[in-house]
Amino acid sequence: MAERIQKILSRAGYGSRREIERWVAAGDILVNGVVATTGQAIDENDKVVLRGQVLKLASKLQARPQVLLYHKKAGEICSRHDPENRPTVFDNLPQLNSGRWIQVGRLDINTDGLLLFTTDGELANRLMHPSYEIEREYAARILGNVTDEILQNLQHGVMLEDGMAKFTRIRFEGGEGANKWYHVVLNEGRNREVRRLWESQGLVVSRLRRIRYANVELKRSLRAGNYEEMEIRAMRKLYETVNMELEEENFLSKQEYANRRERNKKFKYGHKALKRGKRR
Repeated sequence: MAERIQKILSRAGYGSRREIERWVAAGDILVNGVVATTGQAIDENDKVVLRGQVLKLASKLQARPQVLLYHKKAGEICSRHDPENRPTVFDNLPQLNSGRWIQVGRLDINTDGLLLFTTDGELANRLMHPSYEIEREYAARILGNVTDEILQNLQHGVMLEDGMAKFTRIRFEGGEGANKWYHVVLNEGRNREVRRLWESQGLVVSRLRRIRYANVELKRSLRAGNYEEMEIRAMRKLYETVNMELEEENFLSKQEYANRRERNKKFKYGHKALKRGKRR
């Protein structure tokens, strides 16, 4: 069935819809020998070429989707490459035989916690799209005196430079001295939104960690800088939150899954050792 080019290429894992729209606008994509146009309808049988590379749409669309839970460390940036050579969240991810990992949302350099990655571009798009109102939950350590009036302001709405913003829920989680912990929930992912909301009330966020995205929670066992592949049952629930159905016929057997995890583990530790050697 024919679909818009940005949707079908995103679903095949070649990039986010926004990235693909930019490639189309730049003339980087050909469909059957003709420069593609924004919103053009294509199907898996069309010959699609991206910057000289013929895309294998049919096999990609039939491939098993994957989702990773990654525990981002403070100091890592949410980018594939950094001109300043700082560590990025992509450095520790397992290699793919084809396609690439698509990042679901971002965290600023000083924030740690849960990041999701997937090979399914349509899933990533829906998880980030404002219309689905996906919840993000953060643990925030606040420096300053948090009054009842401030809590009411943050839940009723505060005007920021890019529009009104608010927390849908705030829960006090304890703390001693000048620092107190709060768990906050919001339904959008604007740049530094959690920090900006607290700062609008004259308070300082001294530490910030994302602990949940949609129905996926950051596990205590998942250490910073490490990833875990999501199991089929959890993936099915995640897909359902954005009104998608998980096609499961292409999933690996338990033994194949265990073998691949072992290969990924060997790659990960070998990659870290190589990076340490380069730094020396």
